[in-house]
Amino acid sequence: MSDRPTLRALLGRRDLGLRPIGEIADDDLDRTLRWIHSSDLADPTPFLDEGVALLTTGTQFAAMDDHAPYVGRLVRRGVAALGFGTEVVRDGVPDDLVAACAAAGLPLFEVPFRTPFIAVARANADALAAEAYARRSWALAAQRAISLAALRPDALGAALAELASQLGRWVGLYDATGALTHARPTRLPQAAAQGLRDEVARLLAAEVRAAETIPIEGRAFQIQTLGRGGALRGALVVEAAADGRLDQEERGVVTTVVAMAGFALEQREELTLTRAALRAGVLRALLRGELDLARDVAEPWGGLPAEPVTVGLLRDASDAALSYLELRAAQLRGRLAFGVLPAGGIAIIAGRGALDVFGEVARRFGTGVGVSLPGPYARLPRAIDQARAARGPEGVRVFGEAEVAVLDALGDDARAAARAVLAPLDGHPELTATLRAWLAHDARYDDAARALGVHRHTVRARVARAAELLGRDLASFAARAELWAALRATGPVA
Repeated sequence: MSDRPTLRALLGRRDLGLRPIGEIADDDLDRTLRWIHSSDLADPTPFLDEGVALLTTGTQFAAMDDHAPYVGRLVRRGVAALGFGTEVVRDGVPDDLVAACAAAGLPLFEVPFRTPFIAVARANADALAAEAYARRSWALAAQRAISLAALRPDALGAALAELASQLGRWVGLYDATGALTHARPTRLPQAAAQGLRDEVARLLAAEVRAAETIPIEGRAFQIQTLGRGGALRGALVVEAAADGRLDQEERGVVTTVVAMAGFALEQREELTLTRAALRAGVLRALLRGELDLARDVAEPWGGLPAEPVTVGLLRDASDAALSYLELRAAQLRGRLAFGVLPAGGIAIIAGRGALDVFGEVARRFGTGVGVSLPGPYARLPRAIDQARAARGPEGVRVFGEAEVAVLDALGDDARAAARAVLAPLDGHPELTATLRAWLAHDARYDDAARALGVHRHTVRARVARAAELLGRDLASFAARAELWAALRATGPVA
């Protein structure tokens, strides 16, 4: 005899003597009956809940010519089954009721006169209580097993493996970069893995705590971000049942692991910030030319990238940027190093196979990354200067691939001063464009005229008018240099 609170279990109870009427699908037989209710009202639906079984003696049917509307109301309310008590009001189950239930797909069964309705209700209530007790016992045992697993050397990995074993479903842990670091019991098929990776990346990019159930490739996954808003550490993913749900006990067990994983990742974050100080020391040693010392210190992390190396310069030196680079350095072991510069910003040293990190950082943090030419560690200071000169306000700029000059590195104050110098030309776009072209062609009127598609006398007249408005003698090199610098700081000269 089954203790499950289902119609199959009730029909299997010989002491109740219940008899199914017609064919009942397996899904309906195995559906959980949340309660058993009895009513002879013509419309009991206002007093019913979804998932209950309704018992009736059929008193209300005396005034009914058609049972279909009654059955339709029950189906729309989500009633799981209808039991008809015979020999109370009439013998047997009405044929019209049998036909209406069959047409609507509502399971129908007979309750014999000898079986009180309360006996049916009590049998289901006992099964509900037994199932609840079994689930609570399972949850306690599962939490105990997970706690013991967390005492093993690989605490987090062991706890995740135990969670997957207890649930009998797939469990995965993603780090702050969106990379899958743990998968139990096995990795997912490629299509499901890619879809899940995209969803995790979407939630992490939002930088707010979230929990969502996502259907992917015919399976349901619950994604729970880890960490606090603005500083997410990763995400825990648990495969859910076919309906996308975890029951109360499963949620309790998963919550235990969420707390455990969050705590472990926060501890890892503290270690990251401590390690950042060591990485800054390694960078300073490299800048002083102490390559052997730097290699010795970096050895536990996989060593320094092999020469030639490329340097990327990131203005942002936030904890979030350091944490992200720490995770990527662990994934690219021995191919990526980084450190905070004494003057601020982060220098990223990449070997072969790690150059994509520059673009990743620029996109993730919405900032500009300047990139040097490849070279040896002996030229690291020069590489940092190249990266600083190449760095723009956003995206990745490589030294030598685009026009790079000292003025590219000017700050907002210098640009504001340049705009003030050029303010007299506001409202005269043709004068500004002509002045730009003239200076870009080394103050040669003919070349500037060809570039602009106008006569050289027009260029000469416009330059003279610009000089008048600006109050500058453009015959002098100093005045030309000042205006060239101002134009260069506010935009490309040509």
